[in-house]
Amino acid sequence: MTDPNVLSTVRVPLVGEDEAQGRTAELYEAIKSRMGIPFVPDMFRLVSSRPDLLEVVIAGYGGVFNDGVLPRATREMISAWSSKVNGCPYCVGTHNWFLAQFGGDQELTDAIAESASVEDLPIDERTKELMRLVTQICTGAFRVTDEDWARTEAAGWTNAEMLEAVFTASLFAFINRLVDGLGLGDSVARSRVASQPEDATVSEQRLAEPR
Repeated sequence: MTDPNVLSTVRVPLVGEDEAQGRTAELYEAIKSRMGIPFVPDMFRLVSSRPDLLEVVIAGYGGVFNDGVLPRATREMISAWSSKVNGCPYCVGTHNWFLAQFGGDQELTDAIAESASVEDLPIDERTKELMRLVTQICTGAFRVTDEDWARTEAAGWTNAEMLEAVFTASLFAFINRLVDGLGLGDSVARSRVASQPEDATVSEQRLAEPR
């Protein structure tokens, strides 16, 4: 199960798409369909030798990126910013690419990649309040208070939207650690998603989703 596209820093075997069989092959097709891109991102392939674990990762990812209450662009912004706060540039690049696909401009994606504080992001005050909560989830969720929750709610976010934001940030705490702990984050300068040609896009079906 060698993979010429990933360097030796990856600590687990990766099942190539042309090698996948049975349940793994089925899951690979589901990933490509769900993400709207023609290949399986390497993050998923980290657990490809364990289809049972791959199903768990897909389920969590689907919980965030299937139809949600927050616009897809907001979910991608949370994913990219959480990855920045968690110190995972590999995932920042991946989800900045998706953010751009769903309407995020270059000023925002550049700021996510380069800013040290949520206060520096070029977003409105209402969105910044939500992102402050996201940042707290990443840096010390045990310190989130009822007052923090109420302040975010007072900015105009519903309980359902805040739940989805917290779930997304929490999922990326897991994904970032999976990527870095298994060596993928150190294997390449940019993910395969972020390294696609400039004219690459997600499928029309995915672009048609609410933004």
